[in-house]
Amino acid sequence: MAGERPISVCFVCLGNICRSPTAEGVMRHLVARAQLGSKIEISSAGTAGYHTGELPDRRSRAAALERGIELQSRARQFAAADWDRFDYVLAMDGENFDALAAQAPRAARSRLRMLREFDPESEPRSDVPDPYYGGADGFEHVLDLCEAACAGLLEHIRREHAL
Repeated sequence: MAGERPISVCFVCLGNICRSPTAEGVMRHLVARAQLGSKIEISSAGTAGYHTGELPDRRSRAAALERGIELQSRARQFAAADWDRFDYVLAMDGENFDALAAQAPRAARSRLRMLREFDPESEPRSDVPDPYYGGADGFEHVLDLCEAACAGLLEHIRREHAL
């Protein structure tokens, strides 16, 4: 997949303002701490374009900042060209996984995974629940899930790509 170019990862939820930018921020934090920023490219997107150009939800940003993680990405919709750009396309839930799978070119299907597959404590096909309509504890829970899964993802990438 990747030779001299960085390993590329894209986290995908519905609107790209809560879960996927949280996962992106957590992964950026872990990658920076591991001093692998030049080796791993990280992005996020939504299956829908409802919030294109917006910053992550203020509650997501506040919860992440409490943990020393800044969420600064801008919402965008996952595009057909992204299948060629990313080595890993990580869906936050089954609904977005299915939406991505329906549009994935045959050659790219192996790049699509559920994020929580990388958390050894997670059940198969486990979702990162959408915290948008709930309280602050939902955003904390999303951070917990993203931290566990992203740590596993980073270990997977290090092992698979000899980093």
